[in-house]
Amino acid sequence: MTDKLASPYRLAVLKLICLQGVVALVAAVIIFFSSGVNAGLSSLVGGAVAVLPHFVFALYAFRYMGASRANQAYASLKRGNGLKFMLTIVLFALVLKHFPVILLPFFSTYILALFTGLFAPVFFKH
Repeated sequence: MTDKLASPYRLAVLKLICLQGVVALVAAVIIFFSSGVNAGLSSLVGGAVAVLPHFVFALYAFRYMGASRANQAYASLKRGNGLKFMLTIVLFALVLKHFPVILLPFFSTYILALFTGLFAPVFFKH
């Protein structure tokens, strides 16, 4: 029964994450053709830093569903949110330390992918 409750929400979240990935990919392609290879790769990495933690959070957020599992759902949601923030910090640190990124395309695509989630109700009715 819990899978029936959670499946529409899982589908909506996966649509949102796919939309964020597509927006980041389109932005990376546009920047690649306008500014070059290094800027395009920086943009692609910025989109990945935005999308990957959201995907991990979605895995944890919809692990449990239903009134009988409220405590488990709450604990999983808290764990997923903490893991999302930690993963974001670790990805930022790894990318900025070990890869030669161009900061403007990196951060602009990161912010664009994040703002895609804010405008999701315009694209989805669920």
